[in-house]
Amino acid sequence: MPTVEGLQFGYALHPLEPGRMGLHRWRWELWHGAYLAAAGWRLSRRDAERALAKHGAAFGHRLFGLGTPRALPPVDLSGLARAATVRVDTGTIAFALVPGAVERPAAALAA
Repeated sequence: MPTVEGLQFGYALHPLEPGRMGLHRWRWELWHGAYLAAAGWRLSRRDAERALAKHGAAFGHRLFGLGTPRALPPVDLSGLARAATVRVDTGTIAFALVPGAVERPAAALAA
C-alpha cells in the first residue's frame, strides 16, 4: 500500500501551573497551518507527546479520506523534549511534527 507523505503539523508543548489539586499538567496543541487541529492537557509529558502523535495521525487520515487508524505503531517521540522535528509513520500516512514559533522577549521584537 502506498504511503501519503509530505504532511506537516506544528506543535506546542509546555507545562502548566499546578491546579487546585496540586497536579502538574502538560498543555499540548496540534496546528495544521493556522488551523488548531487539536489541543488538550495530560498529566505527564509522555502522555502529552503521545496525544500529539495520535491526534496528528487521526487528523491526517481524515484529511485524506482514510478511516481512523486503529492503533498507532510505536514511535520515537524523544525529539519532542528537545523541541525538534519528529517524523511519525502510521503505515498509511507519514507526517512531521514541527515545533511552533518560539516566543521571543519583547526587547528582541522592538530592536
